[in-house]
Amino acid sequence: MNQTSRASLRPMIVLFVVLNAFFIAGKNMLARWGVDQSVVIVGNLILFTVSLASFLLTRRSLASANPNAFVRAIYGSFIIKFFVCAIAAFVYIMAVKKQVSKPALITCMGLYIVYTAIEVSALTKLLKQRKNA
Repeated sequence: MNQTSRASLRPMIVLFVVLNAFFIAGKNMLARWGVDQSVVIVGNLILFTVSLASFLLTRRSLASANPNAFVRAIYGSFIIKFFVCAIAAFVYIMAVKKQVSKPALITCMGLYIVYTAIEVSALTKLLKQRKNA
């Protein structure tokens, strides 16, 4: 992994650490808002892991001379993220049945959007730096 790729990952890692620190330190505030702390922490971990894997998969496709490799990587990473998030939400909803924390699920959906925006921004920067792009 070159220096540019590491720099592209930095915002995602910083966001993960800051959000987890906030979720841990703000337990009382989250409880007042009706947000289940453990759900948002686990959701943040899942979203970070899936976004990181998606970023690495797509970044690897940038080295390919075949332009279709990048498109396949984008679609593949989207499908992976979608199914992992859908399965995680389904498992959570089936496990707790009636005590589902809707504010926590909405927070996780917001985190999905934030992680996706950071991933797309980092990939766009890397794509602009390619000499043959």
